[in-house]
Amino acid sequence: MEYFSDKVRGHRPRTEESITPTVWGGIVAFIQSLIQTGALGYQFPELCPNGAGKIGTDQGALSMALQAEISGIDWPLQTQKSETDSWETKPFAPNTLSVFDLVEFCYKNSAKPIQGYYHSHFQHHHITFNVQAGREEFRERINTLFSRNGLAYELNINGSIVRLAPPVLQETLIDAIFRTGDDTLDQMLEETRRKFLNPDVSLRREAVERLWDAWERIKTLDRPDNKKLSIELLLNNAARGPEALQLLEDEAKKLTDIGNSFHIRHSEIAQTRISDSDHLDYLFHRLFCMILLLLRKR
Repeated sequence: MEYFSDKVRGHRPRTEESITPTVWGGIVAFIQSLIQTGALGYQFPELCPNGAGKIGTDQGALSMALQAEISGIDWPLQTQKSETDSWETKPFAPNTLSVFDLVEFCYKNSAKPIQGYYHSHFQHHHITFNVQAGREEFRERINTLFSRNGLAYELNINGSIVRLAPPVLQETLIDAIFRTGDDTLDQMLEETRRKFLNPDVSLRREAVERLWDAWERIKTLDRPDNKKLSIELLLNNAARGPEALQLLEDEAKKLTDIGNSFHIRHSEIAQTRISDSDHLDYLFHRLFCMILLLLRKR
């Protein structure tokens, strides 16, 4: 959904990486509406007393399944918590990854309820479900919450939450298909692409490490027996001129130095560990663009 302010001022930058109490409150309100309308009765149905059909959501069954599958989420869902040794409560949000697990759980187990036969004796409607329509509405609602609050995530059509890469990389990463002629290298690049779009920062760190492994393999792509000559061939094909060649040679050396100096390709104590998500984005972007250039000009 696009609001008036989005049309006038443009969409808010999608840079936030943590679920705030405000966003969590919106998600809780949405899930409660799914319970009340019977949407979560698709997999956890409350049945008509005479067994004639589904009439809503069985919250007991839902809560047991949720607590068995999703860690870090209390039931009933809490948006306020008291501080230690105090009765005062403050807005609260669970761990971001746990919230994402909950969203995926609800997406998988809900559908659009459609009222059918009215059972006058019990004064309720029996309901059926439209799964596709329910999932489309679910995605739209969640993605609106993420967009309006500047979250760098999106719920995709497969029901998985993915991280939005920096805009300059997003489209390239989503559509990337690697055909280098080296199956192992293709698998390495696909693994790093997939992990970099994961909401978990630890997996994004693994993506950066794996990308530097791919960089070392690319250096032997044309001449496996002579790494120095192989990278020279790649750089010459990409440069098309002495000035550009010097620029690419300097960048190739710097990228190799980065992999050796930081905790990327090695694990020595003296190396610097990368913990900042923005730094991971920068390093991934820098090397990924270099790799794409060399492969395209090869």
